[in-house]
Amino acid sequence: MSAVDTTNRACCSIPVVQVDYTAQGVYKPHGAFDRVYVTGDNSETALIVVYDAFGYFPQTLQGADILAKSVGAQVFMPDFFGEGNACSTEKVPPKNDEDRKYFQEFMEGPGNFPASVPRLVAFADVLKAEGFKKIGALGYCWGGKVVLMGASNESSPLDAISVVHPSRFSAQDVEGLTVPLGLYSSNGESREEFDKASDLLSKKPFSAKVDCKYYSNMFHGWAAARANLSDPDNKREYEDVYSRAAALFRNAFA
Repeated sequence: MSAVDTTNRACCSIPVVQVDYTAQGVYKPHGAFDRVYVTGDNSETALIVVYDAFGYFPQTLQGADILAKSVGAQVFMPDFFGEGNACSTEKVPPKNDEDRKYFQEFMEGPGNFPASVPRLVAFADVLKAEGFKKIGALGYCWGGKVVLMGASNESSPLDAISVVHPSRFSAQDVEGLTVPLGLYSSNGESREEFDKASDLLSKKPFSAKVDCKYYSNMFHGWAAARANLSDPDNKREYEDVYSRAAALFRNAFA
């Protein structure tokens, strides 16, 4: 399902994706977070990017820079976990009991969903108080779940959201949504739940601003920390998903 017109490349063209990338933004305190990656300079449109369980990675930072330029927004990526507390790519996905214990402790600590959602909403409230007129959010994997939970009530300060290979996704995650959604799943998420969610979204009053695509040829993590941009297929789909997400936000904010 794609109600957003992504055939007009002018509306969603993105900067050239680079394999060896140097981030364009800066890190600084903002709101209640001691460290936030900030890129772009728009003073009216903001995007909050919520990283995956592995925290700041060049592939994720490049995505934030792409969105800043393609959407015409100031992008903020808060450090939810704090320095040194992100998951290790060596231990997740878990391969043994020790890894499983490590991941469980992460999910009960820095990665706790119920504790993270209010922090996202509070950060969006800070941006609104600073004068931003449109605020969106995009999350990957762990961050996708946080974004979905943060947007699932009528009082949410978010105006549009996108989620890329969202963790623990189910169709129930979209039932309470009242804002446009870009849903971009990989073959690591349930196709059945994706189809159910797409059907629910098609009945929403904002369905014309919804965009859904199931990337059956891509693995969980292809657009964030686990992206292998040296692989032509991964790079092509990385470019595609950021083009679609950029188009969704531009359309939602219009």
